Amino acid sequence: MKRKIIRNIEWGILICTMLLIIVGLVALTSATQNSDYDELKKQILWVCISIPVMLIIIFVDYETIAKISPVFYGIILILLVGVLFTEPINGATSWFNIGSFSLQPAEFAKIICILMLAFVITKIQRKGRDELSRVPKLLLVLLTFAVPTGLIILQPDYGTALAFVMALIFMLFAAGIKKRYIITAILIVVIALPLLYFFVLPEHAKTRIDVFLNPDLDPRGAGYNVIQSKLAIGAGELFGMGLFKGNQTQLGYLYPKTTDFIFSMIAEEMGFIVAAGIIIVYVILITKAIYVAKTAKDDLGSYIAIGIAGVFFFHMVENIGMTMGLLPITGIPLPFVSYGGSSLLSNFIMIGILLNISGRRKKAIFID
Repeated sequence: MKRKIIRNIEWGILICTMLLIIVGLVALTSATQNSDYDELKKQILWVCISIPVMLIIIFVDYETIAKISPVFYGIILILLVGVLFTEPINGATSWFNIGSFSLQPAEFAKIICILMLAFVITKIQRKGRDELSRVPKLLLVLLTFAVPTGLIILQPDYGTALAFVMALIFMLFAAGIKKRYIITAILIVVIALPLLYFFVLPEHAKTRIDVFLNPDLDPRGAGYNVIQSKLAIGAGELFGMGLFKGNQTQLGYLYPKTTDFIFSMIAEEMGFIVAAGIIIVYVILITKAIYVAKTAKDDLGSYIAIGIAGVFFFHMVENIGMTMGLLPITGIPLPFVSYGGSSLLSNFIMIGILLNISGRRKKAIFID
């Protein structure tokens, strides 16, 4: 059985992951040279922890994992409530501090929510795919999504909450939801956005949107980071300024250079060619994840894989988009490249699940 799984695995996903890890570690080496490589050392430790976890997950049938997802779902809800009572870090109560390490439950909530949603949707569709379009059944799916997402918004962590939304959209689309619901959802969003801006969003979130629309509105304050980010990307030109030689990176103008703006640091020191190569690798990774969803042996595997593809898609587009000033800054990390233990471990778990699903498919499936 293990040989069959290994033979069927979508190896391109693992290759893309390792390429991103290597680029991320090289970037962190340069970005942390003035801090005794502290974050680099922690990231290497998390890589060493995450790879064995990924390997274990590959060989545990994803159907078994999905069946116990309600238990994980309950545990993660408790953690998401508990983290609200921790000390705020940069204005958000998102982390449990454990010695010199921190744990961010929201990162793991993404995986658990995808598993739970896939589990619920497949249960609903046992009597037929059209069952999902019944209002009570659809409301059950939305409630499953809304509870953890609402708790994450309370932290507040709007970027991660949007990753949940993207995963849900991908999964509902794959599940064949009726077009009338899609049109209704679009109309609700169009109406709700201005209402959220004026009556719901806190001042710092409004400021981020205002600065996104006009970075020069507050160049020394809220607009400072994105202006420095664009300067760093532009300064890199084609081949970069060289590792350890980036002006914005090494002189401390780019912040935080190991997490939110690591892509800017890469573009400055390694140049357009490497930065563009990273985007290509992400596109391949996401395309492979979608292919796994198309070739999965059952709907459960398909929904899980497409949900994971949605998360990776959002993280790539949002992180790279915000560093270029094309999207508002939300604090979303770049998967496998940005520093962060919880993010790295959760991403490796998602890769493990993708490889798990691909290893159990019928290799000779071709879909037009």
